[in-house]
Amino acid sequence: MGQLEDMAMFVRIVEAGSITKAAEQLNIAKSAVSRRLKELETRLGSQLISRTTRQSHLTQAGEQYYQKVNDILSAVDAMNEQTSGASTRIEGTLKITAPLSFGLMHLNDVIDDYANQHPNLDFELNFSDRHVDLIEEGYELAIRIRELQDSSYQAKRLAVIRYALCASPDYLNKMGTPKMLEDLEGHEFLQYGLGKTSNLELTDAQGKKHSHTIKARIKATNGEFLLDLAVKGHGIIFIPTFIAYQRLAQGDLLPILQQYQLPTLSAYAVYPKNRFLSQRCRYLIDHIAERFGENPYWDDF
Repeated sequence: MGQLEDMAMFVRIVEAGSITKAAEQLNIAKSAVSRRLKELETRLGSQLISRTTRQSHLTQAGEQYYQKVNDILSAVDAMNEQTSGASTRIEGTLKITAPLSFGLMHLNDVIDDYANQHPNLDFELNFSDRHVDLIEEGYELAIRIRELQDSSYQAKRLAVIRYALCASPDYLNKMGTPKMLEDLEGHEFLQYGLGKTSNLELTDAQGKKHSHTIKARIKATNGEFLLDLAVKGHGIIFIPTFIAYQRLAQGDLLPILQQYQLPTLSAYAVYPKNRFLSQRCRYLIDHIAERFGENPYWDDF
């Protein structure tokens, strides 16, 4: 193995958090990774990672080496892409994680189209609502719907995420249609998440913010499950339009309190800040952003 390969292996060990995890991500034996690390340290004449039977951490020399090596590897990747030009084939494996409902409902056509454009590219997709650590788990890209706070990542906005406050016609006929915020008292709610209570934040026409505490009868950690219960008349639901848009278009759910403005979020493409963004990943991000945009198709109902 050459020096650049050893540098890349060292970065993988650091970012994966252990030799064992790095070996799993590289799909090589743990003993081979350990041996190459020792050879690298011997060649440099300095210990980079302090290892015990229970834990390991970067030495001061390792910290400095890691920062410099990251810069070198990113520069090499950028130079290779610039030199090879537009004729470079998009290939390799693109590892992506995305929210469960969003991924299942809206990424199938995106990946189908992108895979057809780039037949030499492989994909690994993890659809999960848990927070995935991209660096530790070896993912190149995450799609996240939330307010971003982690400064160790870079992000590109893909689409606006709007919400609907709605219920089935049968439920509204039975319980009455709320006309004002205070009319929500006494109504049954369906809640995403297993917390004790959830606050519904609304803004009126004058820009004044209002908050209503939801006491849900049924709580779950999946939006599609709750959507089905809402259609069956089990209560009012506050739900992203990317999940509910077909039911709203068909009239299975009816929006309520439309004089109020509901909060919005954004869908982002998220990737490690200090790592070179590959061409295959950059092109996919642009492809998704172009397909969804500020007025995504699921809001056209």
